[in-house]
Amino acid sequence: MTALERLGSHVAASGRERASDAARELVELHLIDTVGAWIASTRSVEGSSLLQFRAAMRARGERAWALDLATRCALARLSEIDDIHLPSMTTPGAIVIPGALTLAATLPAVGADDVIAAILAGVEAMTRLGRAVDGPAILYRGIWPTYFAGPFGIAAVAARLFKLDAQASAHALALALTLAAPAVGHHNAATTSRWFAVGNAARNGLNAALAAQQGFTCDRKLLEGRVLPDVFGVTPDVAALTDGLGERFALTEVSFKPWCAARQTMAATQALKDILASGVAPAAIDEITVSVLPPHLKMIDHGVVAGDRASHLTSVQCCMALAAFAPEMAFDVQQTPADLPPAVRGLMAKIKVEADARLLADYPATWPARARVAVGSARHERDVTHVPGDPARPFDRESVRKKFLRFTQPVLGADKAARILARCSGVLATGAFSQLIDEIEQACAVDACSR
Repeated sequence: MTALERLGSHVAASGRERASDAARELVELHLIDTVGAWIASTRSVEGSSLLQFRAAMRARGERAWALDLATRCALARLSEIDDIHLPSMTTPGAIVIPGALTLAATLPAVGADDVIAAILAGVEAMTRLGRAVDGPAILYRGIWPTYFAGPFGIAAVAARLFKLDAQASAHALALALTLAAPAVGHHNAATTSRWFAVGNAARNGLNAALAAQQGFTCDRKLLEGRVLPDVFGVTPDVAALTDGLGERFALTEVSFKPWCAARQTMAATQALKDILASGVAPAAIDEITVSVLPPHLKMIDHGVVAGDRASHLTSVQCCMALAAFAPEMAFDVQQTPADLPPAVRGLMAKIKVEADARLLADYPATWPARARVAVGSARHERDVTHVPGDPARPFDRESVRKKFLRFTQPVLGADKAARILARCSGVLATGAFSQLIDEIEQACAVDACSR
């Protein structure tokens, strides 16, 4: 069997046995977290643009469920508070979970156990493909791993929910791989097409599964052949797609994000937060030296540009200075202030960032950083390997609940946020997926109209 055939068989067979209580709990926590990201992003400029585009396309008669799937995946991903799988450099929850919920709400024969199996299968597919193409390396070549693996993840979700057999599931995965695109370029405008593109990538995965359902076939030897090396310059680790398949869930390796920022900035920011918590006053800091992973240096060592959201989210200097002087700003999904507070800009100027190859020992499974803070003659140093939300420092239900409310209450208000949280918390028991989707849509639509 080829790698795609083996993975297709796994997708088709997933859910034959009821998921363990631990697996169900983990799926539910990631579902809550992802719905929170999806809702929170609707208040952003880019989120509003996506909703307006969807409305325009609906008015022209475009098929609703494919358009909804694309929009909801894009909303969750653009939030930058969605979950992330460090070893593959993919963000599976934002793609897999809105896709699974959207399809479940339209398929009457789908139950909660089917959705749990589909989410687990989709996360498995996305993260395994991300590992196979070495996502942590190709990102810095300009290939966006989540964009590349998104169709693959949704194809697995849809194949499971459509109850495709092993052969058809393998064809769906293969076709999704042929529909994968590597890059969107550097987008930093207020209405960047980056999120539109990732939503469309998810829709491509749905189309692949629909085609396989209708009998279309595809080359199931794609990974073993020359397509990826010759077309993308990527030599895949084929074994990564199937090694240990069925022995563990990739979802157990997926991190929650504790605040809104690029994950590459978070270990350094947490190190500074730990130093400040020990009693160091931010205003007394003379200098900060930050050691980061060499692959991350270029991405995160820069200033910010007014109106450029990405520059704020990826600047380690900005993220650290906000943690010191304006921590609430890290919980603003929009993150495009007209200007930063003077104290924040002042501390940013005191932060020097350097690469340290010694931090690579467990990369990409971990993304550590070190902060050294000078306060007069005193020196304070912290190494951080795991941030809150990582599997080694996992979020429990209360942490996920608090994060959900913190990001959704500014959009919905306290009552609506609490009501949707309760609906999310029970949906895998009740199977009321269409009711959950309707409530989210109604709440966000009212808010969108009022802005």
